[in-house]
Formats: sequence, C-alpha cells, structure tokens
Amino acid sequence: MKTVIMGTSGSGKSTLAKKIGQREGAAVLHMDAVHFLPGWVERPQVNETALVEAFLDEHDAWVIDGNYTKTCYTRRLEEADRIVVLWFGRWTCLWRAVHRWWQNRGVVRDSSAPGCKEKIDLEFIWWILYDGRRPAKLARIEALGQQYPGKFTMLRNQRELDAFIRTL
Repeated sequence: MKTVIMGTSGSGKSTLAKKIGQREGAAVLHMDAVHFLPGWVERPQVNETALVEAFLDEHDAWVIDGNYTKTCYTRRLEEADRIVVLWFGRWTCLWRAVHRWWQNRGVVRDSSAPGCKEKIDLEFIWWILYDGRRPAKLARIEALGQQYPGKFTMLRNQRELDAFIRTL
C-alpha cells in the first residue's frame, strides 16, 4: 500500500504517517525532513527531488507526509493507492502545533530534518491560522478529490481521523 498524507500545518500528518507505516509495515518519508536543512533553511530543489525519487524507487510500500507540490508531487499522487488530506480547523491546528512545540522544545523531532529544532514563532502561527489555508489552496486540495475519487479521503476533525484509523 502506498499512501500520501497532505493537509494543514499542525493537523497531525506526521503522526498519522507513523501510525500507518507501523500498521502496514511501510517505509515512511516525512517531507519536512527532506525539504529543510538544519536551521530550517530550504534545501535546493534538485537535492530534495533526488531524495524523494530514490525513496519512491526503493520501496514497494510507503507513506509520505507533506504537501510540497514542487517535489515529485504528480508522481506521488499517481503512484499512491490512497491520498489522505487532514484539513482540521485552524484553532485545532494551532493548539496541536503549540502542544507539539511545548513537548519538543529545543529537540529535533524524528519527522524533521536533522538539526532542525522544534520552534514556533509569529510567522508560523500566521501560517497555521491564515496563509496555509487560503481558499485557493483548499480548492486545489478539493480538486484532487475530483481527480482521484477512488483513493481520496478528506478528514476534517479528530472523530473522522479516529474512524479512518480504525479501518486500517
């Protein structure tokens, strides 16, 4: 099984990826770990594309979490057996991001790039509440449901996510 997980920041993409990977014995790739270099500096596009292509080529079963439309996006969607979008409310996502920061402050999470310590700042808060959920972005996500109806699932709250996890 090959799964793409996308959605808003703080919605639980990495946590869901780990759960699916464990339950299905699939390799897991966190796009945040590929996209950024230590200190949260964006990695050059060529490098991250090569890393993701190698991951896709090497694994028969995988889970990839993260949006990053400039990195093997079409290939990830085409090869996926399942596309899961987590589009939780903005306040839920902010709460989760603050909670995650509090639990991991000063630490590098396993779903982050090496050297990228957990942080939260006003720019990230603004992204969670507004910029990361603009109507055009939601429209592009919803269009994926039209393009890939047989493998697309959008989850909008914890209750729907819990029900989805029970079906795995």
